Amino acid sequence: MEGEAYSAPGNGNQIDGKVLQTFQKSFIQVQSILDQNRLLISEINQNHESKIPDNLSRNVSLIRELNNNISRVVDLYAGLSTSFTKEIDTSSEGDSAGTLKSDGKPAVASGQKRFRPQF
Repeated sequence: MEGEAYSAPGNGNQIDGKVLQTFQKSFIQVQSILDQNRLLISEINQNHESKIPDNLSRNVSLIRELNNNISRVVDLYAGLSTSFTKEIDTSSEGDSAGTLKSDGKPAVASGQKRFRPQF
């Protein structure tokens, strides 16, 4: 898979196989954390319903772990977003390299807008 290029649907751009592997790895990590969160939430709910003081005390650490996991998911998605934006910008630059309008600005095909996410 490494070194292979894949066509992006509809626009003819090529996406490096290594980039796809990176995305897949990140999505697998996210899914693993979300699965863990599902178990944590279930345990938190059971502890809450039991109303047993020790179980309620344990919920404090479980909720902290859940919060940390959510932060990790946010970080992974932020990294994916940055990587995806860089890849799209890189492939877009390759497609329009050397094409300038009369005012010296890069040419963009009619009807296309470049979307840049705001961070």
